[in-house]
Amino acid sequence: MSNHRSGGVQDRLVAPTSPGFRSSRRAAASAPPPPPPPREPRGRRSGDDGRKKLSGLAWTSIALTGLVVAGSLTGYTFYRTALAGIVTNDPGTKIINPRPANATGALNVLIVGSDTRHGAGNARYGQADSRIDSGKRTDTMILMHISPTRDKAQLISFPRDSMVQIPQCEAEKSKTVLPATRDMINSAYNRGGIACTITTIETLTGIRIDHNVEVDFNGFKAIVDELEGIEVCLNNAVDDKNSKLKLPRGRSTLNGEQALGYVRLRAYGNGSDLERIKRQQLFASQVVKKITTGGVLSNPTKLLGLIQAASSSVTMDKKLADDPNRLLEIAQSARSLTASKVQFYMVPVLPDPTDSNRVIWDPARAPKLFEALKNDTVLPEPAPTAKKFVPKVEQVKIQVINGTTTPGKAGEVAQQLTELGFDVVGTGNALTAAGTSQPKTLLLYGKRDTTGPDYASVLASKLSGTKRPSTRGKVKVTNPQPFTAAGTTQTVADKGADKGAEKAPVIQLLIGDDFTGVRTEIPESIKETGISADTKNICA
Repeated sequence: MSNHRSGGVQDRLVAPTSPGFRSSRRAAASAPPPPPPPREPRGRRSGDDGRKKLSGLAWTSIALTGLVVAGSLTGYTFYRTALAGIVTNDPGTKIINPRPANATGALNVLIVGSDTRHGAGNARYGQADSRIDSGKRTDTMILMHISPTRDKAQLISFPRDSMVQIPQCEAEKSKTVLPATRDMINSAYNRGGIACTITTIETLTGIRIDHNVEVDFNGFKAIVDELEGIEVCLNNAVDDKNSKLKLPRGRSTLNGEQALGYVRLRAYGNGSDLERIKRQQLFASQVVKKITTGGVLSNPTKLLGLIQAASSSVTMDKKLADDPNRLLEIAQSARSLTASKVQFYMVPVLPDPTDSNRVIWDPARAPKLFEALKNDTVLPEPAPTAKKFVPKVEQVKIQVINGTTTPGKAGEVAQQLTELGFDVVGTGNALTAAGTSQPKTLLLYGKRDTTGPDYASVLASKLSGTKRPSTRGKVKVTNPQPFTAAGTTQTVADKGADKGAEKAPVIQLLIGDDFTGVRTEIPESIKETGISADTKNICA
């Protein structure tokens, strides 16, 4: 990966309960809240002033803001005053490309960091030549995807060295339309600011970006200090002048200044941006754990300190900043989040064949990651019948039947279900008596299969759209054939030796005109490279 100047970022996700907060609020109701403590003077900021942004603890600021709005009605004016310093932008008005829809109700927040060094307190970071205002680029981009039910969050890092197709964008200053071009993904910010970055991510992933957040260097440090430090672990000692970080081997608790050096550190390990992303993810996991388990949210003093640190350094889109109801929604849903439900991933990449210092997105795995996020339709877990085991995916035997006039549909769906782990035993066809497509998709099991609903329910949970009920009775299949998944030498039917698997009924999936597809999940090969916020191994 390239070794040009470093500048780091990472975002954080908050997820806690706050049992002591309501009583504190009641006690405060009898007296007006004190005025917020004074802040340090802030430099002038605007959407194009070039001040260095760092994603830092951006989600922390969002979730904490919402939690305060949700839990402190008596102190509402007090906390809103503390939040008055948030700077806003409005990128939606500058996006000139078609935008994807968000039909699932998930919340997607793009968190970015710009690599310019202007602004009080920020100019001393990085090498001298990186402080010259020769353009600004996003040093790090992270997509925070919060599930429709707000009980799960996935944070996806986009390596800045990725070579991608950047769509046409409107230049920030001249307002002229710049043509599409192939370039490093972080150059989109230089071409058209945050609006160009958003439209680039949307075009490449098909995922609608609902909101965006930026945090600068000083804000990042202030938030870490308010948390009284974050613990990290290094496999080797480091003494790096560029990131201004000197730490021994092993565990250390970092203050704000040290934490900034840690997330910016590049001259460590193999020096790649991919390794730095992994360290940033480990740092983020520690922040999430500290906030969710350290009593921060039940301590009004600590909570206010965090909010003030965040509000003095956060830039977010106007739609979010001016919408207390959305902040309230995020706040209420954040209560159900735990560290184990916060996952960090990186877009899977391959070396760029034209430049060893660059990467390209893996054409096989990256689209599956994006599909998994885009089609995040959360369905209830299957309920087992009385005194019956809950079937595992690999125990569910399926015959996929094409009930439409689209050739090859059964084989296509069978392959997708096999990749999810199902035991697809065969395919076939079943049009109507008139030779037309079946109007509805059905899940069918035998008349005597008492456990049929249990197995069918597991399959139903993996189909996109509204969960489909199963029906007793099967259809007659024409042209039945055994199925062997592509890329394998045997059928998946050899799997699943768990107790009860040998008695598993065969569920018929009859594909009709209303079929909306198979829910794409994050591939295991990507899951294996990600980490959970409750990870125990934080050494890097």
